[in-house]
Amino acid sequence: MKKKQLISAALAAVMAVSLTACGGSSSDTGTSAGSDTAEASGDTGASEAPEGTTTIEVWTEDRHDLEYVEAKIDEYNQTNTDGIFINLTAITEDYANMLALAYNGGTAPDVVGANSLPLKNFADTGILLPLNDYIDSDETFQKVNEPYEHAYEGSNMRNGNIYSVYSGMRSGVRVIYNKDLLEQCGYTEIPKSLDEYIAMAKDITEQGGGQFYGIGFTSASPFERLLEMSAQVSGVFYYDYVNGKYDFSGYKDIVEAGQRFFTENIAYPDQQGVDNMRALFAEGQFALWSNASQEAGVFTSQIPIDSFEWGVAEVPSLTGEIKGALQTTPSKSWGIVSSSEHKEEAWKVIQFFQSEDFLKGYLENGYCLPISSYMADVIDESKIGRLADFAGLDYESVYPTPPVINLTGDDYRTVLWNAVMGYVDVDDAIEDLNTRYNEALEADIAAGSTTRLVISDYDPLHPNEGTIEYLSE
Repeated sequence: MKKKQLISAALAAVMAVSLTACGGSSSDTGTSAGSDTAEASGDTGASEAPEGTTTIEVWTEDRHDLEYVEAKIDEYNQTNTDGIFINLTAITEDYANMLALAYNGGTAPDVVGANSLPLKNFADTGILLPLNDYIDSDETFQKVNEPYEHAYEGSNMRNGNIYSVYSGMRSGVRVIYNKDLLEQCGYTEIPKSLDEYIAMAKDITEQGGGQFYGIGFTSASPFERLLEMSAQVSGVFYYDYVNGKYDFSGYKDIVEAGQRFFTENIAYPDQQGVDNMRALFAEGQFALWSNASQEAGVFTSQIPIDSFEWGVAEVPSLTGEIKGALQTTPSKSWGIVSSSEHKEEAWKVIQFFQSEDFLKGYLENGYCLPISSYMADVIDESKIGRLADFAGLDYESVYPTPPVINLTGDDYRTVLWNAVMGYVDVDDAIEDLNTRYNEALEADIAAGSTTRLVISDYDPLHPNEGTIEYLSE
């Protein structure tokens, strides 16, 4: 395969511009659990386009699946009868800024991977094109992808317009555990309540006598990998959808419970990067680890566990009852850039990327979980290995994206983890977050850079099903 010139990380840094150039603002609404590493910008190449074909430039932010995607594109370029040639470029550093720059400079691609693009910045400013008309005219696309069943406000839909359609999903956070260590210490299952979970971790640490510990935490966004998700399934979320404001008050019990991991010396006595902590878990240094479905691939190929049996369980809630949805992360979506001069051909490319044939191989290779029930029935689950252990739970959902705000100071995950570690008082941390987040929200609403999101009939177990309003005051 002929390679084009690489777009280097250094060049990306020089070229990057602020999204405020296209009306954006910084966001602190959080990212998916398990967004562990950032990779250098790069480019994939393709053979030259045959004469008489229409080249559709495609940008992606993903590199983990390039082997499969490139092979399918090569096949498509050689066999399609639509006169289309796909040219794929991978840009995984400053992706959103690079796209904003290209759009403003008149050099944007036709089709873009839209997984991480802040929808307010790219939809409200007209960079991305609504896909509703294309979707409505394609029954096969609807059958395979179920776009209206997986349209999530603020993620891929805004005010009824769908800007991209998800192909798959990353699970919500799970507890990954060392079955051998648990059984050695007298346990056969993961408790449903947080207090019982902590008590089990403490007992394992005490039985370990310094040889192994009950639980380990990473230094990379540790709050979201367990405690934040325990809060979610307990009905606690950082945005009050009914009243349209930020409210961190519900986290107090979660934070105080989490403090026990450290005040009672339960946790492995170090917090390192994600891969280091994964390696320590794989070595049997601690019994409990938590992260999302990407761990299936990590522990079978990247850092394979072959010295003990490991299991996957649901995160505990405060009381053992499920009172709220567990946040899951839809993935692998594609959008059309409004400046494209070949919109019909661009849609044909999206049809190809989200066809049954393309998705069957993609999902069976374990790149993500299926999001549509149709594809879940189509794929051979025996081919996806341990990813099957992370299959969706009936209380997993996608939360409507809270307002994008210009926040000054540390984000809520950093502040709340500092409270867990005892670096700041819990009440002071919550008061600080409520003050800073809501001051930023009110200031941005007054400036016209964001709107207040209100869901008067909000249901924490079904957060995406309420009646959504955007208010300018």
